[in-house]
Amino acid sequence: MTEFSFDALRRWPDLEADNLFAADAADRLILDAAAAALEASAPGEVVVIGDHFGALTLGAGALHGARRVRVHQDALSGERALAANASALGIGGHESLPLDAALLEGARVVLLRLPRSLDALDEIAGLIAKHAADGVTIYAGGMIKHLALAMNEVLGRQFTEVRPGLARQKARVLTVTHPTGRVGRDEGAAVSRPEPLSVGASIRSSLATRPTTTWPRREFHEEFGLWLCAHGGVFAGTRVDIGTRFLLGVLGEAKPDAASAIDLGCGSGLLAAALAKARPRISVLATDQSAAAVASARATMVANGLDDRVRVVRDDGLASQPDASADLVLLNPPFHIGATVHSGIAPRLFEEAARVLAPAGELWTVFNSHLGYRSALERIVGPTRQIARNAKFTVTASARDELRSVRVVASRSAGE
Repeated sequence: MTEFSFDALRRWPDLEADNLFAADAADRLILDAAAAALEASAPGEVVVIGDHFGALTLGAGALHGARRVRVHQDALSGERALAANASALGIGGHESLPLDAALLEGARVVLLRLPRSLDALDEIAGLIAKHAADGVTIYAGGMIKHLALAMNEVLGRQFTEVRPGLARQKARVLTVTHPTGRVGRDEGAAVSRPEPLSVGASIRSSLATRPTTTWPRREFHEEFGLWLCAHGGVFAGTRVDIGTRFLLGVLGEAKPDAASAIDLGCGSGLLAAALAKARPRISVLATDQSAAAVASARATMVANGLDDRVRVVRDDGLASQPDASADLVLLNPPFHIGATVHSGIAPRLFEEAARVLAPAGELWTVFNSHLGYRSALERIVGPTRQIARNAKFTVTASARDELRSVRVVASRSAGE
């Protein structure tokens, strides 16, 4: 086997910090639980879903001999980190694919980092049950504080056996077998009803008892006159999160003369769709690093007849966009990296916006008021004024400062 160390893995090009790690106990436990199955697998029979930075994909090959591993990572930064780690460690043999039939066709071993969203898990489980080999086994794991009994129920819709393993270093793995459409309950298989995996775990989704439906789901929002479409892994699903709703309330004031606009971190694409609908002559780009978000936003544009006017791209920030190319950028920045609260992600997005804004361009940002982003916006982008504020959120408009923008671009270039 190839020499391999979890400690050698990096998160780059994602944020790196003392409290952010490229591998954890759940990665190690999943690989240990699946060891025999991985070693017995034929080339192309192993699929990895949700690998954060390459620990599962590279560990499956280097430690257990898996070959031609297919992998899906929702975050583009995760894909790039996996590629960078594979290159640095001299480990090849994986292929990154979208979350679809081609990823799972003929798969017999699936290594899955359990997503915190039940909807995301529902979509993943349905695809595995439909497209993987009859004898597929899923080794699904995570840190216990992020798991809940509802995950077993979701998996139990698609598979007749869900077996929890013993916890280790605050991680746990579920072994999932027998897709329900292929093995009847009268053939001896039974759904395991294990104890709760965690009490008080935070799950951002609808109830697990809701029947499975075709993805993406869609919902019409009368107040905006728009359909909103969402795959399972998108924040808020087909609902409108309250921060976005607050920004939508003042969107008509945002740079009325703008000829081009970017919805940065577009999620399901509501801001981009609303702007394009209200301003037929504006050119709109919607961008997100999440594959699920990009697929959702594209579906939203099609559902609203805006797909010929709004371009949706998967990008790490605005890396693929040229300097000084947009009159208006809209941003509702996240302040979590996975399950970790971290202050570094918003300033990084502010820097991207500052670089891409054209002269006299503006960044319109909505954020939780307690985060106090205004000083960072002043420093990174330019003069910032408050547009609206309520009990929870603040909307600001930051005008591009030419000197600051030049410094941001120079600093960025020096770091490359």
